[in-house]
Amino acid sequence: MYEAVGFLVGLLFGSFLNVCISRLPRHESIVRPGSHCPKCKAPVRWYDNIPVISWLWLHGRCRDCEQPISPRYPFVELATAVWFAIQAARLYTVLMFYFSDSGHGSLSDAAFAIVANVGITVIGFFLIGLILMDWETGLLPDSLTLTGIATGLFFICIQAIFLGPNEGQVRLTHNSIKLSSPGGVTDSGNVFLTGPEALVGGRMLAICGVSLLLLAIRWLYRSLRHREGMGLGDVKLLAMIAAFLGFWPAILSLFLGVLGASIYAIFQLLRGRAGPSSKLAFGSFLGAAGLIVAQVGDRIIDAYSQLLH
Repeated sequence: MYEAVGFLVGLLFGSFLNVCISRLPRHESIVRPGSHCPKCKAPVRWYDNIPVISWLWLHGRCRDCEQPISPRYPFVELATAVWFAIQAARLYTVLMFYFSDSGHGSLSDAAFAIVANVGITVIGFFLIGLILMDWETGLLPDSLTLTGIATGLFFICIQAIFLGPNEGQVRLTHNSIKLSSPGGVTDSGNVFLTGPEALVGGRMLAICGVSLLLLAIRWLYRSLRHREGMGLGDVKLLAMIAAFLGFWPAILSLFLGVLGASIYAIFQLLRGRAGPSSKLAFGSFLGAAGLIVAQVGDRIIDAYSQLLH
């Protein structure tokens, strides 16, 4: 039941996401006008606006002008629905773990896990939209990337509320601090970052860290090749991933994104469909990597850490 509800809710959000993909790169309102045919501008009737089903019923064509409607519309709806269904299944697992007869952990632990689950659902929504936008238009609108960064920080602040008294704190010093200035006070204890400070501060540092890394790469490429090699939208996209997932998941997303883009570029070069100066929708590969990392990134990072040890 959880997966079915998640799937249906995902279809609705996917339908809305299609509106964002079509309009935000052109700086158009996502509220007005209502849904309409992209070719003849005829308003879409409510019974022709049912996710996936209407597109199939109309054989992928507008009822009025009979011009083809891109299969991107049902694809986005299905992709979002599947993402929401996966997260609904994870939510069920969290609820069973914390609220079953042999429940584990405290109520605050459960709330922390639930907020994290919702955050992963939201970043999936943002990433699916950005993947298609960059692939179709080569643009990553600030209205999604910057909103995504703010939303990721909002979720991490909510999670920080549910940390236990000493949970997640970081000890900065192991020795006492002595202040020798006139009127100074001797502190005989250690200095700590509280759990919320460490969580929120660490996430903000992650955003700054990955942004500076890509900006440095962008500057280095421009210095060597004397042309732009990466847009600022890619920088903001990686910063958004860091806002939701943290520094090392963002770095893993960057690695997988570069790997995927390189494989695709080599394939296109071998087929003769691209040249050394051809542009590549790197944001699409970075977004797809972000989706993978959001689901299994922690396992990959843990396995890599074990390999190093």
